[in-house]
Amino acid sequence: MLKQYFLPLGAIAVLTLAAAGQDPKDNPAAKPLNRDIPRHKQFLEIVKKGEGDVIFIGDSITQGWEGNGKKAWAEHFAQFKPINLGIGGDQTGHVLWRITEGKEIEPLKPKLAVIMIGTNNTAAHSPEQIAGGIKAIIDELQRQKPEMKILLLGVFPRSGGGVSKEDTVCPAEKLHKKIPAINEIIAKYADNKKVFYKDIGSRFLNKDGGLERRIMPDFLHLSAEGYAIWAEAIKDDIAKLLK
Repeated sequence: MLKQYFLPLGAIAVLTLAAAGQDPKDNPAAKPLNRDIPRHKQFLEIVKKGEGDVIFIGDSITQGWEGNGKKAWAEHFAQFKPINLGIGGDQTGHVLWRITEGKEIEPLKPKLAVIMIGTNNTAAHSPEQIAGGIKAIIDELQRQKPEMKILLLGVFPRSGGGVSKEDTVCPAEKLHKKIPAINEIIAKYADNKKVFYKDIGSRFLNKDGGLERRIMPDFLHLSAEGYAIWAEAIKDDIAKLLK
């Protein structure tokens, strides 16, 4: 079930950044970053056809639907006419560039966008800045495609460091501390009319709240089993939002 939030989308990110003592206009996570690379150029050729009801927007974790997630993608999403717009290494600023100057979604008339972005920002930006960058992406998508719905996913759990190659589990206390803080803010962006929020992060964790390598081999990117969990977690939401 989609989580229910009824706070207005409006100025939440602005107020959050202001409370943190930063002018939202100066947020480095909300400034477009050029991403004119070969994969972006491939996207431009794909979207020329104007086809696709659901667009998946994100970084390497989204791009991975074409790798470890290929089977789950075909089994659970093919009927939705999906387009994968994930690029490894992307921060929020790269996504902003791709959907503005990069014109990746311009020819499309999608019914739904699935967004999962922000983990690559964690090294350089605060949770408030990252949330502001995500808010900027939502605002731009709504400006360009006002009829499109958005399924915003909470940033997935990942290691915060301090684990070795020999460790088979990243314990709960070593998970990245910024992720819950980011998700607490972006959850409030849902209006449950056009923007919906869902946090599926707990589904990747074991009973002790840690991450296992069988789900995330490097405690960041998903295995085939991890992608199956992701697909199962949102397939019914996608179907419902497309109605």
